[in-house]
Amino acid sequence: MKRAERQYALVDLLRGARRPWSAARLARELGVSTRTIERDIASLQVAGVPLYAEHGAAGGYAILPEYSLPPLNLSAAESLAVLAGLALLDTSPYQGAARRARAKVAAVMGEEHRAPVQELLGRMQVIDPVALAGGGVPLGMLSDAIAARRVVRLTYLGEASGDDVPASTVRDVETMGLLRGGDAWLLVGWCRLRDAIRGFRIERITRLELLDEVAPERDPALLEADQVRWPIRTLG
Repeated sequence: MKRAERQYALVDLLRGARRPWSAARLARELGVSTRTIERDIASLQVAGVPLYAEHGAAGGYAILPEYSLPPLNLSAAESLAVLAGLALLDTSPYQGAARRARAKVAAVMGEEHRAPVQELLGRMQVIDPVALAGGGVPLGMLSDAIAARRVVRLTYLGEASGDDVPASTVRDVETMGLLRGGDAWLLVGWCRLRDAIRGFRIERITRLELLDEVAPERDPALLEADQVRWPIRTLG
């Protein structure tokens, strides 16, 4: 990464951070030494970028939140990563927003990057889960339910056993979030039928109704205890 690109990336990281980042963490993220990070920060400060250091155990470097950057300027590799990542959301409840974001990124991409990025995207393929008969609810409804913490009533097709027809159940679920597991998106929530946390594959939800009830607060430890079996990470 060139020095100018690295400094842009450094500012982007600090603008998106919710708390200060140490020089060591910035160095690991950008693949350089802490001395290089400190030199970059000093150069940016001389150029007028409002970077400052916070001291203490949770200290590090931060930037004034009102600082704005010039228009988006992504490298070819960055454009490819963003567009590919957004394309993976096409089977998620954020399908519509992801498609609009892809159009915006494509619109500001440098002309010199457009052809090679599109060529590489054309070589990437994804095997999506196959929706069962009768499956498929408006994905936007799920994103609305999660954002508003609404209780939903869903009809769910279980897995078939041998030649048996998969059983269908109706459940009231307190929405808690989304989980990407293997090849599928799952709605995670407190299932009142099972009185426990459950994950529901989106392509197996055949009917969804948003109830008027807002889901009560659940102890986060319940979800953490349920997920401890897998190497799960958050996207924030």
